[in-house]
Amino acid sequence: MTGRQLARVSSVKYRETLWSNLYAGNQHTVRCLKPAVLATESALELAPQQRKRVVWRMDGGGGSDENLRWLLARDYQVMAKGLSNRRAEAWANQVTRWDAYQDVFLAEIPSPIDLGRPMRIFIKKRPKADKFCYSYYVSTLQLPAKGCFMSFYDNRGGAEVEQFRNDKMGLHLASRRKNRFLAQKALILLTDLAHNLIANFHQKALIGTKFELFAQKRIVRDLLQIPGYLVFEDDQLKRIELLKSHPNSKALLICLEKYISGD
Repeated sequence: MTGRQLARVSSVKYRETLWSNLYAGNQHTVRCLKPAVLATESALELAPQQRKRVVWRMDGGGGSDENLRWLLARDYQVMAKGLSNRRAEAWANQVTRWDAYQDVFLAEIPSPIDLGRPMRIFIKKRPKADKFCYSYYVSTLQLPAKGCFMSFYDNRGGAEVEQFRNDKMGLHLASRRKNRFLAQKALILLTDLAHNLIANFHQKALIGTKFELFAQKRIVRDLLQIPGYLVFEDDQLKRIELLKSHPNSKALLICLEKYISGD
């Protein structure tokens, strides 16, 4: 969206969107973190003792020292990329040993900064053309090897990438745009509602069926668009009739019965 950016917190396991908001395109991601965390705390009703078991995996846009100190003061765990590439290059000069990991090199150094809690600091060196690019990562976790930390960090993007793509393709978020800022924000929130209803349907009706691997686009295109009728009596849904000739009708009726019954 030209001149605008969408911030989102998502759940990988349940395919749910926990929080979304629309910001002006010139607002840096670093300013979106605190509202996202507070909204997530509210949505999940996280008690202070539960925060100790929550890990925030963040890319460099949110990894400022101020944000990290704020998260750690709230007793969260973090696995985050630092904001400053210049700092990463300066710290790389302290490294005496690099270990190969996939197509990059990793090193761990003693923490040069005080963020209020013990932290592990990793430097990544990545070859690019005829030079190296550096980045650094901070973590409160205890994992057995540097590669485990990087793998855990790299896996953070699954929800964001998949859910953005699914909303754009399955719910046509990219093609439905409003000129007014608040209208576009309302559209995003309505898309979130549709997204979470489909996620709930997948979790409660499609797990364990031949449709389990269907992503949002296929659910909308191949299941929810089957022609049929909803039969109501006294304002209550009594029967669902689907086009018999559709190849997915019979299996979907079983899923719908399971979904409505709540089993």
